[in-house]
Amino acid sequence: MKKSITVIGGGIIGLSCAVKLAEAGADVVVIEKEQVGYGCSYGNAGWMTPCFSMPLPMPGMLLKSMKWMLNPSGPLYIKPVPSVLLTQWLTRFLLSMTEKKSQIAIEALVALSMKSLNDYKILAQEYPEIEMQQKGLLMVSATNEGVKAAVQELNLVEKYNVPGKILNAEQIKELEPALKGNLLGGVYFTNEAHAEPLKVVQALTKKALKLGVKILEHTEFQKANITTDGSNKKIKSILTSKGEILAEAFVLATGSWSQAIAAELNLNVPILGGKGYALIVDRLKSQPKIPIMILDRKIAITPRQDSLRIAGTLELVNQDFSITERRVKAIFDGAKEFLDIPESIKIHETWRGLRPCTPDGVPLIGWAKDYSNLMMACGHQMLGLQSGLGTGQLVSDLIVLGQSDLNRQVYDPARF
Repeated sequence: MKKSITVIGGGIIGLSCAVKLAEAGADVVVIEKEQVGYGCSYGNAGWMTPCFSMPLPMPGMLLKSMKWMLNPSGPLYIKPVPSVLLTQWLTRFLLSMTEKKSQIAIEALVALSMKSLNDYKILAQEYPEIEMQQKGLLMVSATNEGVKAAVQELNLVEKYNVPGKILNAEQIKELEPALKGNLLGGVYFTNEAHAEPLKVVQALTKKALKLGVKILEHTEFQKANITTDGSNKKIKSILTSKGEILAEAFVLATGSWSQAIAAELNLNVPILGGKGYALIVDRLKSQPKIPIMILDRKIAITPRQDSLRIAGTLELVNQDFSITERRVKAIFDGAKEFLDIPESIKIHETWRGLRPCTPDGVPLIGWAKDYSNLMMACGHQMLGLQSGLGTGQLVSDLIVLGQSDLNRQVYDPARF
């Protein structure tokens, strides 16, 4: 008899979990409070890049982040509001800036990202419309500090089979002629890929439906019907805006909304929403061929078929969806320093969304503390697409098989 599983959340993580569970023979239902794929999964840079497996609180980030936080236009900004959650989050963030913790996190995140990259290649064969291209990723800087940081990242990930080449300014401009400015150097990660993020989620939706998954859009989680046996809790059913749903197991994949939902279940899930922006502009006359990370501004450039995506900033604001024009301008101006973007270029879309950030920069994947049938799959910060199918495989393995080669202690939700 098939195991019945309900996935709460219809973004890249929720759909990845649904597909992998259905492939393993489970009877899966997905509920999504809005439209599948139109949350944070919609506006990200579209990168499938194991090289970006650095947790947010890396060693040495303290002074750098303090400098950024004092600048409202900087790449990292924390809105100063009185909040117990924010205070606790920042305390844990600071305590996570150790060499040992970062090394453990990097290994785990690379493993999840590599599995995802390989599975996205398979998905692209079945659904070529996701426009997946494996052209690598170019990390560039105009400062010695930035070049040093790029080389450092290469050194941290190449031990886990993520290859890259150190390039000087001349080599960078030979590889990517669209770049301009006083670049000093950087790193070219040769095996990284990118795709259209919404089309990836839509392809996973098609695959899920083909596998028999039931997807309920505009269906909001309201509360859980919980039974207790001693210290052990079990969710018997959930009440949604469209009625009650019974299942043997539940997966919480609700991104930046996970903290609020978990609180209703008496779970401590310290996830804050980190607001990021993405601009879609006309295709440039000198269009980049390769995705680019401008380290000095923390700006991600992704070439698209008929346009260009410019993304960046991390603004810890929790559930604030307002657009800060100053930060949008900082992203646009930063990109103009290194690309030939005319003043008159048309901005077709200004998107903002909340990335679900844990204080240690590592997602929560595993059984929830004190619950026998609630699986957590949330808190992927900026790595949702990058680690999506790997997360889905891990979740499926843990529910169906009880173990997984991808499992790591660092993912354990009980760590908080």
